[in-house]
Amino acid sequence: MKETLHYLLMADHTMLQKALIGSIKDTGLTPGQPKVLDYLLNHDGTVQKDIAAACHIEPASLTSILNGMESKQLIERKLQNGNRRSSYVFLTPKGLELAKRLGKEFVKIEEKALDGFTETEGELLCELLSKMCKNMKIHSSKEDEK
Repeated sequence: MKETLHYLLMADHTMLQKALIGSIKDTGLTPGQPKVLDYLLNHDGTVQKDIAAACHIEPASLTSILNGMESKQLIERKLQNGNRRSSYVFLTPKGLELAKRLGKEFVKIEEKALDGFTETEGELLCELLSKMCKNMKIHSSKEDEK
């Protein structure tokens, strides 16, 4: 029996997430926090709205995630240029250290997931998944307009 695309994507996501959570269980991170830390590693000092969009998290959910991260002293929120409407999110030294560790864990997990793939196949998979994500964003925004 051939499995459907949605089943394979969900199964792969679940296994990747399980591997990540298992490798960082000593950190106390909740499931939504690693992707935010990973994003901030390359976009430190960004507004919450951009984090939510990039991480595909609803703004209200992101607020809860960031509150937890702030209480663990992984991030801090600051106002910049007197703009009271937007707070900018920065990694603390503790958050930066953890984000770097996560980066290493992501590499290890991806290496396991792509075991037996050629470099070209791995690149093609990423390209195709990126294209799929772009399609879903386009169609999602069209649905929102209705």
